[in-house]
Amino acid sequence: MTYCCGILVHEGLVMIADTRTNAGLDNISTFRKLHFFREPGERIMALASSGNLSLSQTVVSTLMEGIPNPETGDIETLANAPTMFQAAQRVGRVVRTLHDREAAALESNEIKFDVLFLFGGQIKGDRLRLFMIYPAGNFIECTTDTPYLQIGEHKYGKPILDRAITHNIDLYDALKIGLISMDSTMRSNLGVGMPIDMVVVRRDICDPELTFRIEPGDPYFHDLRERWSAALRAAHIAIPRPPYGRTG
Repeated sequence: MTYCCGILVHEGLVMIADTRTNAGLDNISTFRKLHFFREPGERIMALASSGNLSLSQTVVSTLMEGIPNPETGDIETLANAPTMFQAAQRVGRVVRTLHDREAAALESNEIKFDVLFLFGGQIKGDRLRLFMIYPAGNFIECTTDTPYLQIGEHKYGKPILDRAITHNIDLYDALKIGLISMDSTMRSNLGVGMPIDMVVVRRDICDPELTFRIEPGDPYFHDLRERWSAALRAAHIAIPRPPYGRTG
C-alpha cells in the first residue's frame, strides 16, 4: 500500500509520498515513489506513484529514456515536452503502452494492472499544474475548488485535507497539513510508512525550493504528530457531551 498527496495552492506546489512497499506481511521494503525531472530555471516536474512497483518503475525508466513519436520519429521525454499538459499526455501514453504489453500476462497470473501517478510541476512560460494519471492513461487536473489530489490509501488523510486546505493557504501551512494527513494515514494503515519524501515548488521559480526525506525519529515530525494528537484530545474534551439520553 502507498499514500501520496499533491497540494496545489496559490503560492506553489507540495508533493509528499511514503516509501513503504509490501508483498505480504513478512516482505516489507523501502523504495522511492517520488521522482524528479528538472532543468534548473527551466522546468521542474515531480512524479509520485502508487500500485504495482514493477509497473511504476518501468514507467519512470521509460520516461527517462524517452518514447519514439510514430509521426515525427522524435524521441519524446519529459525533458523536451513543450507544456505540462503535453508532458502529462506523455506519461499517459507510456502507461497505455505498458498496459497493452503487460496486462494480459499479469491477468493470466491473477495480477491486476494497477498503477496510478500524481504528476506536478511547471515549465517556464507555462502554468504550475498538478495531474492524476489513471491506469488507462487518462488523467484529471487539480483545480482551485479542490486544490489537492491523492493516490493510494487516501481515505484516512482526506478528511484533514478537506477541512484545512484552501487555494489561498500559505505554502508551508499546506506542507504542514499534508504531513498531518500522512501521519493520520500511517497511524491507521501499517502498509504506509517512513521514510517520507517531499518536495515544495514555489510558483514561477521552476526549481524546487525544498526537497527532503523525513527519516524515522525526525524531531519535527515526532513533535507534529504529538501536538496533533494532543490537539485532537483537547478538542473533543472541549466539546459538550451529547445531550441525548434517557429521560424520566
